[in-house]
Amino acid sequence: MAWALNTTTPIVAVAEFVRDHTPGPLAVKLVHLVKHADKPLLISLTTVVVLGLAITFGVVARKHPLYSEVGIVAVSAIGLVALLQQPHVGSAAVFAVLVGIPVWIMVLRALVARARPEADGRRDFLLIAGGVVVTSGLALWAGRAISAGTRAVERARSKLRLRVTAGVEPANATVAVPGIVPWRTSADDFYRIDTALVVPAIEPSSWKLRIHGMVDREVEITYEQLIARKLSEGWVTLCCVSNPVGGNLISNAHFSGVPVRELLAQAGVHPDADAVLQTSYDGWTCGTPIGALTDDRLAILAVAMNGQPLPLEHGFPVRTVVPGLYGYVSATKWVVDMEVTRFDRFQAYWTQRGWSAMGPVKTESRIDVPADGDQVPAGTVGIGGIAWSQHTGIERVEVQIDGGPWRQADLGGVPDTDTWVQWGLQVPLASGTHHAVVRATDKSGYTQTPVARDVLPDGATGWDGIVFSVA
Repeated sequence: MAWALNTTTPIVAVAEFVRDHTPGPLAVKLVHLVKHADKPLLISLTTVVVLGLAITFGVVARKHPLYSEVGIVAVSAIGLVALLQQPHVGSAAVFAVLVGIPVWIMVLRALVARARPEADGRRDFLLIAGGVVVTSGLALWAGRAISAGTRAVERARSKLRLRVTAGVEPANATVAVPGIVPWRTSADDFYRIDTALVVPAIEPSSWKLRIHGMVDREVEITYEQLIARKLSEGWVTLCCVSNPVGGNLISNAHFSGVPVRELLAQAGVHPDADAVLQTSYDGWTCGTPIGALTDDRLAILAVAMNGQPLPLEHGFPVRTVVPGLYGYVSATKWVVDMEVTRFDRFQAYWTQRGWSAMGPVKTESRIDVPADGDQVPAGTVGIGGIAWSQHTGIERVEVQIDGGPWRQADLGGVPDTDTWVQWGLQVPLASGTHHAVVRATDKSGYTQTPVARDVLPDGATGWDGIVFSVA
């Protein structure tokens, strides 16, 4: 049986509605405030609000039962509308809402009747017990359907034997400063930024990609057809546009997949097209410059990460990887649709919320060690971190201590320009408090600006700096 299951429930659907209607700047601030707790926190708050309304309906029902029943129908209708707005809706969730409305009203009536002195205790008990059994049965059935779908996809993923490698790290990628983030990021540690409150579970046998729009011929390709093609591989650093100066929303891994330019060539792109509108299985969209998908960079429909099929939360079965562009304009997880078009004909998910339509990654650098506020032993101090300018490459990294002259750091080895680079510097320092800042210069000759800018609308700028003490 082929599964392409959306695990959305009414609570999750309402939370997604709130997510989609939150202004972009506010959404970024909230994400930076709560970090990876954003999704469970949003779902939890939505649950608390629904429970609060349920309690309110119960209190009001003693004097105004009709108001409470209208409230139950209204809240259920909101949940049902939110569900039906999702691109893929599980029948279990819709059925649970439709059946749940009369059951919840029946239970409420029984509870109100039981509170009256003349209540028939046996009859009310049977009504309440029956309602609880029906509601619990629906919840159990929906939960089992969701779990079965996810387990089926995980089993299908574990059986895949893709013709890919895990990649060999450059021998000199790591510099001699302990504590810098590893050059290869594991799948477990790879940063995750997406709008999916529930990770889509898509079995490979049910996945397909449609390429259409300003093309000579429409192309549809299944997962089996995709992995049967010759796969390209390489190291790519991905970075989120909401990564602040010195932030950690950036990771580096070995990706394998099919070059997008091959499929676009098969479709025959019209010469006046300048964009591809990508759509995820969960309805998220982004606009990608067509030049970044058709030039010589490793822009691929990725099927594997570090030698293994993509994890579900990182886009299994297929995602897009495009070096040199922030993820909000390129890195579509669970990608199912590519429309060849023009930027003046659409607005994607984040551009509707105030972000720039173009998202080239900015040249940036970061200090990993010492950490801000650290105390280190006196003597020679190792200062190090990472720098990046995907698809341009880093030429040099310089560090300034206490406002003194810029000192050039040692750079680790990289396979090409599409990855970050480790840097390190050994500096003899006297006891006391010290301030260090870092800047990078890319291979185009551009040196990072010291002007501090927020992430909106197209990425943060500025120099990363730390204050530490030498004992």
